[in-house]
Order: sequence, then structure tokens, then C-alpha cells
Amino acid sequence: MKIALVTDAWTPQVNGVVTTLVELVKALTQLGHEVLVIHPGCFQTRPCPGYAGIDLAIRPQKGLRRLLDTFQPEALHLATEGPLGWAGRKYALQRKMPFTTAFHTKFPEILNSALRIPLSWGYALMRHFHQPSAGVMVPTQGVLEMLRGRGFANLRSWTHGVDTSLFGFAAKARVHALLHQLPRPIMLFVGRVSYEKNIQAFLDLPIGGSKVVCGVGPVLKTLQQRYPDVTWLGILARDALAEVYQASDVFVFPSRSETFGLVMVEAMAAGTPVAAYPVDGPLEVLARTNEEGDRMGGVLHEDLQNAVTMALRVERSEARERALDFSWSEATDLFLKNLAPIKK
Repeated sequence: MKIALVTDAWTPQVNGVVTTLVELVKALTQLGHEVLVIHPGCFQTRPCPGYAGIDLAIRPQKGLRRLLDTFQPEALHLATEGPLGWAGRKYALQRKMPFTTAFHTKFPEILNSALRIPLSWGYALMRHFHQPSAGVMVPTQGVLEMLRGRGFANLRSWTHGVDTSLFGFAAKARVHALLHQLPRPIMLFVGRVSYEKNIQAFLDLPIGGSKVVCGVGPVLKTLQQRYPDVTWLGILARDALAEVYQASDVFVFPSRSETFGLVMVEAMAAGTPVAAYPVDGPLEVLARTNEEGDRMGGVLHEDLQNAVTMALRVERSEARERALDFSWSEATDLFLKNLAPIKK
């Protein structure tokens, strides 16, 4: 099948959406599908206001039309709601062409955190973008139900996967050259250092040991100045990041606005248990194991300090076992089933 994937999130950006899409394209190609990725690097760009490291395509409509007309896709998927997503939406509607979309990121929450734009306004815009989609792919049941409650239609479940070979299992936390002198436990956060990630909840925890942050973003310099005792590693290559996961004792995920949280699965693949709030994303990633609500792979609690303390007692083998439930094979099969074929 010839699949056109239109996305505002692509390399060299570093985030969960990019990782998901890169792995998806790799898996689709291995299955014999021909994939055209239309991304900001195909156009002139400008930096996204307030988000260093994220470039947006400038006036992409003409170039996008030329690329799609030449490729003649058999399925069209719009992965993001940025300039390219809107350009792809316009192209498809003009040609009465079915297409699918995905809800990867809670942009209304980001806009609310950064600019105080009311959530209702943000969700009205997102609902308008996705309204003509033949299938809106959503990574968790909780987010699916939330969107349904906000008037979204044609919602489709689509889980994500993890490369369990790259993120190999460490039966006990390993010694790492960058971290070996830090007092344990080593508590790790990986992700964009941004408004909506609620990182301060992690950095303010009154727990002995060491806090480590991997990532960059618009509030990095502010937090570095405010928390000089934290170890800031910036962006790491994927193989180097895997080693940091293996060296950590617990992965702390303080965000309350994620649709999934792929970094949690990466950490668990390395054997590092997760501590998080009981919200969308963590509720899906950490499996419920009994009627009492116990979780597999980490601990969810409204008191994040409590979650960290209890997660440190979780067996690393249990975290790895849960991560094995997230395969790219299953995620790719679901993606293909959700696509809307274009009839010639």
C-alpha cells in the first residue's frame, strides 16, 4: 500500500510523537508498504514561538499538493494538527478524499499552561480539525472517552510500541559514567522540559538521592537556575538514553496531560519502575493487576512522593514484563486496520 504520512513532528525534533512515527514508518516499510513522509524538512520553516527546537512549515499548501499529486497515495494519514496537518486536511477535503488523523498531544492543555487560552477554545479548534476524519486514532481508552465526551467522533484505539532490543533489560541498576558518583536512589525524568510537563512536581520532591533530567525545552534555563542540584543531561542519542534508563532506580513521570507517555514504556523495558499520577497515559501504561487496583510496572498515586517511595520496591523484572506487552507489530497492525483506503 502507498501511504502518505503528513506530520509537523519529525526529526531532528526529539519527542514521543517523533519516536512513535519514526518507529511506525520503519515497521510499515519492513512489511512492504511504501510510505511518503511529508514533514517540515520538505519546506521553508520558522521556529515555533515559545518552543525552541521545533520548526514549522511556512505556507506548505502548494508544495504539499505537488508531493501528494505525484505520489498518488492509497491512504492518507494526518499525524498532527500543525500547519502541515491543516494543509493536508484542505487537500483531502478539496478532492473529497478520505483520510485519518491522530490525537497524539493535548495541545489545549499546552496552550492553557503557556498562554492561558481556555481549554474549551482549544478543544473546539481540535474538534473542528478532526471532524471530517474517517478515523481519529487515540492511544489510550481514557483519552478516547475524554474526547468522546467533548464531542469528537470516529474515534479509533491505537496503542504504541517500544523497541525492547534497544531498551534492554538490566536486572539491577547499572553503573553509568555520567551518574556513578550520584547518591542513590537515582530518580529520572525524560521528556521535553516544557510548561505542561509539570516537572516542578518532580524537582520539588523532598526525597534523598539524586534527580536527573534528560531533555530540553522552553523552561530549561529557568529550571536549571532554580534547581542547581539536579543533574541536567540535555538530549541524548537513543542508545545513550537506554543506558541512562538502565542506571536509574525509578522513573518519575509527573505530567498530568499526556495522551500516552512512551518514555514510561522505554524505562520499564530497561527494568526501571515508574512513579506517576493516576491520569491518562500512566493508567494505560501501568497494567491493572487486580480488583484493588494494584499496578504492574510501577506505582500510581496522587501523592507523587508516595508513588516514588513505593515504586522503588517494585521488582525490575516486573517492569520489564509489562513493557513486553507493547509491541510495534501490534501497533502497526492496528494502524493499518484504522486507515481509510482511497478509492481510485
